[in-house]
Amino acid sequence: MSSLGKSLFLFLTCSSLSLQGADPVTLKLWAEGAPEKQGVVIEPEKRIDPKGPNDVLRLTNVSEPTLSVYRPETPNGTSVLVCPGGGYGILAIEHEGTRVCEWLNSLGVTAILLKYRVPVRNKVPGFEPLQDAQRALGLVRHHAAEWGLDPHRVGILGFSAGGHLAVMASLYPNERSYRTDPASDVEDATPDFLIPIYPAYLVSAENPYTLLSTVKVTPKSPPVCLVHAHDDKGATSSSASVLLYLEYKKLALPAELHVYHTGGHGFGMRPGSNPVAGWPNRVGEWMKAMGLLESRVPAK
Repeated sequence: MSSLGKSLFLFLTCSSLSLQGADPVTLKLWAEGAPEKQGVVIEPEKRIDPKGPNDVLRLTNVSEPTLSVYRPETPNGTSVLVCPGGGYGILAIEHEGTRVCEWLNSLGVTAILLKYRVPVRNKVPGFEPLQDAQRALGLVRHHAAEWGLDPHRVGILGFSAGGHLAVMASLYPNERSYRTDPASDVEDATPDFLIPIYPAYLVSAENPYTLLSTVKVTPKSPPVCLVHAHDDKGATSSSASVLLYLEYKKLALPAELHVYHTGGHGFGMRPGSNPVAGWPNRVGEWMKAMGLLESRVPAK
């Protein structure tokens, strides 16, 4: 058996025992190692603890990307790939990661946390993370039956840089820059729905009122629910979500947009009295209206 086969066998053996438990099951995205450019050297992965109550938990120097599967007590068959933000330099792994997975679990949704490669290795923001997201979506669909998931209700949600990653993975799901593996990749890795929360890098700081040329919505783009704060500025301006919504509107594609008066950038799953803290309720309502919270668990 190849090393890839052994890795998948060991994972599936463990997952059949552990997915019902409280602890997430973690899977490496690249059994043979992530496809890095020759000469790239990354320091050991590092956890940066919060420095105070207003700070966030960070991970950096990620060179071994993973998926962590968070399964709810009563799964409905829908799954969401969660992409934390952090400017492609770090991952805000808690308030844009694990807490999001817990919220999704409360809806009956299986949450799959993507720990993608950071910091940036390439001049093009999100180059390696896009490889990780494309591979991750393939793995989720490959293992849908084992994980009790509907392969046609696999979504992606991301914050800031992770929101940019979610958008790019939805607009360019099948333009691969790595050698695909039929055991891990699928021919069409388009997510079934898209939830960008204050997505970054869809516009430039110099011209925040025009989408970048790389942001091209097509008739195949998945339904979207966008969340942003009006007072977000620069390359993370709320105009990005508005403009993306308008591109969906032009093509008569399913779309919903929530722009809050205040909230700034990076609010994630932080509690608070500001109305922006209620964004998970709005997204949950959208998912319900889209039929994504109806129980549709495939028979084993």
